Amino acid sequence: MFSEPNVQPCTLVIFGATGDLTQRKLMPGLYALLQERLLPRRFAVIGFARSAKTNEEFRAEMRQAVKDFARYPLDDALWNPFAEGLYYHRSAYDEAMGYGELQALLQDVGARHGTLGRTIYYLATPPEPFNDIIHYLHDAGLSTVQDQPKPWPRIVVEKPFGHDLQSAKDLNAHFRQAFDEVQSYRIDHYLGKETVQNIMALRFANGIFEPLWNEKYIDHIQITANETLGVEERGGYYDTSGALRDMMQNHLLQLMTLTAMEPPGTLRADAIRNEKLKVLESIRPLDGEAIDRCVVRGQYGAGRIAGQDRVAYRDEPRVKPDSTTETYVAMQLHIDNWRWSGVPFYLRSGKSLAKRVSEIAIQFKPVPQILFRATTPEGIEPNMLVLRIQPDEGASLTMASKAPGLQVQLQTVEMDFHYGTSFGVPSPEGYERLLHDVMLGDQTLFMRSDEVEAAWKLMTPILEHWAARNVSELPTYTAGSWGPREADALLANDGFCWRQP
Repeated sequence: MFSEPNVQPCTLVIFGATGDLTQRKLMPGLYALLQERLLPRRFAVIGFARSAKTNEEFRAEMRQAVKDFARYPLDDALWNPFAEGLYYHRSAYDEAMGYGELQALLQDVGARHGTLGRTIYYLATPPEPFNDIIHYLHDAGLSTVQDQPKPWPRIVVEKPFGHDLQSAKDLNAHFRQAFDEVQSYRIDHYLGKETVQNIMALRFANGIFEPLWNEKYIDHIQITANETLGVEERGGYYDTSGALRDMMQNHLLQLMTLTAMEPPGTLRADAIRNEKLKVLESIRPLDGEAIDRCVVRGQYGAGRIAGQDRVAYRDEPRVKPDSTTETYVAMQLHIDNWRWSGVPFYLRSGKSLAKRVSEIAIQFKPVPQILFRATTPEGIEPNMLVLRIQPDEGASLTMASKAPGLQVQLQTVEMDFHYGTSFGVPSPEGYERLLHDVMLGDQTLFMRSDEVEAAWKLMTPILEHWAARNVSELPTYTAGSWGPREADALLANDGFCWRQP
C-alpha cells in the first residue's frame, strides 16, 4: 500500500479538519498519493478542530470525502488500512490544554505508527487563528524536536498570508518565533499545477524559446485567472478580501515571476526562489496617478452564466449591500530590467465571468508587413504562445501558414499540446504534488517570507490608494461577460486587446 522510499515516516496534523479544504482537497489528495504509491510506508493523520467527534466518525467523514471528491474511485482494500491511521482531536485553537493533549496524542500515534518526531502541521483554517496556533504549538514544545534533525517538524500555511505589507511582516515575525524558514511552507496551489511546473522546462529545456524570451522579440504578456463562479457561500470572507488580495497578490504574481525570471543556477529550491524574488523586486512600483492609469477594478452585476441567472455581487449572502469590494481586477505592470524593458505585463482575474480559464499568453512582436501585403491585406497575426493552466492543461502556438490554393493567401494555424492526450495519464491535482513535496522537504513550490513581503510591497499602495479615494460605486460588469469596459480600455490604450480563449 505505502511504497514511497524517499519520504520519511510522518504524522500530518490538519488544523481545521472539518472544513471544506480538508474534505475537498487534502484528504482526496492524500488518497491519490496512496493510489500512486507515493505515501511513506508509515503514515498517520490527526484531525484537529473544535467540534466534538470520535475517531470513527472522522474516518467515516473522510471516507465520504474521498468518495465524493477524489479523482480515483474509492477502493476499500486501500482505504481501510489507511483509515486505521486517521485520528481526531477536539480542541479550540486558543486552548493551551488542547495542545498538551495533542502532544500526548502525537507521542501515542508516533509510537504506534513509527512516525515519532516527524510531524507536519497543516493550517487549513481561516487566517484569524494562525497566531494562536503558532503560539500554542511553540509553548507546548511542538515546533521543535530535540532528537530529530531539521527541517522537522514542518508547518504548512494556506493563503491569505497577511492582508497588507505590515500584517505579512508581523505574521512572518510571529512564525519565526516558533519555526525556522526551512520548516515553513507557504502554499499556493496554483504552483502545483502541471503547466506551471512546465514553464521552466519549456523555457530552459528547449533551444527555440529561451533565445526569444526577451524584449527584442516579445511584444507583451497576458496572465489570466478567470472564474465563472461568484462568491457563493464565501461572501463574508470575500467582502473583506477582494480580488486583489485573493488572487493578484499571490497566484498571478507568482505566475508572473515564473514567466519572467532568469535561469536559476540549479533546480534547488532557493536558487529558483532567489530568481523569483529578483523579478518581484524589479517590478516598477505603482502609486497615485499611476494606479488610476494602470489598475482597473470592477464588481459583477446580475446576469446569466451557462443558462442560469446570477445575482449581483451586492445581493450575494453576507455581502454588504453598499460594498465596494472588487470582484475583478486588471493591471499593467512593467519589469525594469534588461530582459523585459518596455514589455508590458497585463494581469487580470475576476469572478462571474464568461469562461473559467487560467493561462499565460505570450504575444511575440509582429513581422514587417511587406512580402504578403498584397495577398493578405488584413495583415498577419503575431505569433502567440499560450500556456493553459486550467481547465485544459497544455500549450498552443499560433503561426502563419499558406492556405491551400493557387494564390499565396496566409492563414493563422495553431499547434496544440494537451497533457491528457499526449501522455495518456491524467495530471495530478495541485494539492497532491504540494503535499508530497512537503513530505519530501522540497520547498521549491512554496513562497519564502521575503517573496511574500515583496509581493505585498507592490500591492499595498494600491489598497491604500483605493481606501483613500473611498468611492461609493465601482465599475460594474454583467455576470457572464469578460469584465468591465475599463479593462478593455487598459489594453486598447496601448494598441492591444485581451485574448478571449
